[in-house]
Amino acid sequence: MEERVERRPSLWDLAGAWQGVLTAVAIFAATRIGQLIMLAWLGHASHSDRTLRGQLLVWDAGWFLRVAVNGYPHGYTYDVSGHLEGNELAFFPLYPMLIRGVDALGLSPQTAAIGVSWIASIGAAVALHLLGTTLYNKRAGWALVAICCSAPVSVVLSMAYSEALFLALVAGMLVAAHRKVWWAAGLLGLGASLTRPTGAAAALALAVAAIMAVRESRRKAGSSPKPGLSVGGAWQPIGAAVVALAGVPLFLAWVGWRVGDPSAWFRIQTAGWGTSFDFGRSTWTFLRQTLGSGDGWVPVSVALILLVALAAAGVALAGKPWLPLAVYGVVAMVLVYGQAGFYHSKPRLLLPVLLTLLPAAVAAARARPRVAVLSIAAWAAFGLWYGAYLVAVWPYTL
Repeated sequence: MEERVERRPSLWDLAGAWQGVLTAVAIFAATRIGQLIMLAWLGHASHSDRTLRGQLLVWDAGWFLRVAVNGYPHGYTYDVSGHLEGNELAFFPLYPMLIRGVDALGLSPQTAAIGVSWIASIGAAVALHLLGTTLYNKRAGWALVAICCSAPVSVVLSMAYSEALFLALVAGMLVAAHRKVWWAAGLLGLGASLTRPTGAAAALALAVAAIMAVRESRRKAGSSPKPGLSVGGAWQPIGAAVVALAGVPLFLAWVGWRVGDPSAWFRIQTAGWGTSFDFGRSTWTFLRQTLGSGDGWVPVSVALILLVALAAAGVALAGKPWLPLAVYGVVAMVLVYGQAGFYHSKPRLLLPVLLTLLPAAVAAARARPRVAVLSIAAWAAFGLWYGAYLVAVWPYTL
């Protein structure tokens, strides 16, 4: 049998790939411009005393900035009554470290925080396009960028929050794992694990990808005329998974060591934000009470977003997506729905899950271009306005 020779990409292929990436970045830029216009408009209409820049630096941004400027505290924090409070140890370190690194270039910490988030958002747009293109086709990649970057509460991609960095790292990790660039997948997975606690879900997804690669390697080794030739390659995916899996436990252990209490991170989360894993009991109570007797439109909209996201995830799983992406999405959703905490933060926590966005991206890729563009534009108009409203008008934290 004649050996099949893999064709090297031509200059035309490379030009087409770059055109696809630039188109994805242009789509992302359009969503960010629209988001900033919405923020400025609603801030002016609500007579907010915060500037546009100030709106990008509210709530969790303050915690990240304190970590970047002052570092982590050495123990628990208590109020004047002696009750335990939340403090900076609840926040994972990679984003504040990057803020500090950019701040060292001579920028203010606030400018550095926004700059890191915006640069990470561009990286997220590129990674999302590559992920959609790798799993489906180029149109699906563009649709995934547009739908994700204009989703409700995608406003955090413009703010000094860690979601943009986390999204870039997770999407990049999945692309690298699918293309079997294991050293990159391991480093990106470790970065995700040091950015947000849901990085544990990304690390598990990488472990699943590694297991799949090892099985494939063994099958090839078994059918190869030189047995054992491909087995050595199994160490690369295994090593990548081990590196990624180490991130969350290492940070939690470091917090426990710094405070002198192995459960310190969990106690700080519960004291400061009411965050604890209750297997979805509080989420169910919120949905039942809000949909049964709630009269505020923001709680009702959050409840509907949570239900729609569940339905979208079910549709996505019925389509049998790539297994590591499915594992990441399911585990991440279990962590979001299964924990107690501020209900209006859950749409933000769902933004990087990706699984919930797949059905819309695939449908847009299959639809006529005009239908896809009009549908995504309508989605974007609501999503960008919704996020801007929660920042500029809604008085509570995201």
